[in-house]
Amino acid sequence: MNTPLSTPVNTPGVVSIKSAHTLADTLERLRATFKAHGLKVFATIDHQAEAAAVGLTMPPTVLLIFGNAKAGTPLMLAHPLAALDLPLKALVSEAVPGTVMVSFNTPQYLVERHALPHELVANLSPAGRLITQALGH
Repeated sequence: MNTPLSTPVNTPGVVSIKSAHTLADTLERLRATFKAHGLKVFATIDHQAEAAAVGLTMPPTVLLIFGNAKAGTPLMLAHPLAALDLPLKALVSEAVPGTVMVSFNTPQYLVERHALPHELVANLSPAGRLITQALGH
C-alpha cells in the first residue's frame, strides 16, 4: 500500500524539529555535528531507497543511528533492554515537499520506558541539543 507519511504531530516522547535546510544538507549537518562531538554514526538507512528497491514509493525518509559507547554502555548495563533503543536514532524526513523534519525520542521518554536511573539522563541529554545545533536553531 503506497500511503504518504504524515508529518509527526503530538507523538508522546518524540520531538520533531523543522529544518531550514534541504534533506541532504540536513543529513550532512547532523553527521558533521555528531562527528565533531565524538558521536559515531553507526548506520544510515534510506527508507525511500529500500522501498524503491521493492517497487514501492515513499517520501524521502532517512534514519541515522548514532551514539557513543561511553554514554550508552552504562545505560544498557543499568537496563539491558535499553539496547532496543540504543544507539540513538534521528529520523530525517520530507513527507511534505520542501518541509524537512528531524524527529527523535526525548531523553525522558527513554528513561521512563526503560526505568533508567535518573542520574543517567545526562548520558542522553546532549543528543537533542546537538540535533538542534546542527539545524541552526
